[in-house]
Amino acid sequence: MEIVVSNKASRPLYEQISSQVKAQIMSGELRAGEALPSIRALARSLQISVLTVQKAYDQLQTDGFIETTAGKGCYVSARNQDFYLEEQQKRIEEKFSEAIEIARASGISLDKLRELLTLLYEED
Repeated sequence: MEIVVSNKASRPLYEQISSQVKAQIMSGELRAGEALPSIRALARSLQISVLTVQKAYDQLQTDGFIETTAGKGCYVSARNQDFYLEEQQKRIEEKFSEAIEIARASGISLDKLRELLTLLYEED
């Protein structure tokens, strides 16, 4: 598992760790049942606080991506992919609702909105 964090990024370190682990789980790089590095080992390798890694792992567990077994460590959860996709879809729906409100208030047609979405989606 490869994680890269930056103190210069706008997001907190624990969110950087959490989002990278989620991405690796979703891509299949990390598989269900696979062990994650211990909190101390990851903190040492990233040269950050153990508390920061603990917060990232807590967030991952709360979001259903990992399971923690006392004395044994943290493992990738088997139920994470569907949960994550549902979470992402909900976030997209919220953003679409905002965009639709702006479009309606500005008199932008649905066809124009579709055209814009297609253009943005197909960008590199």
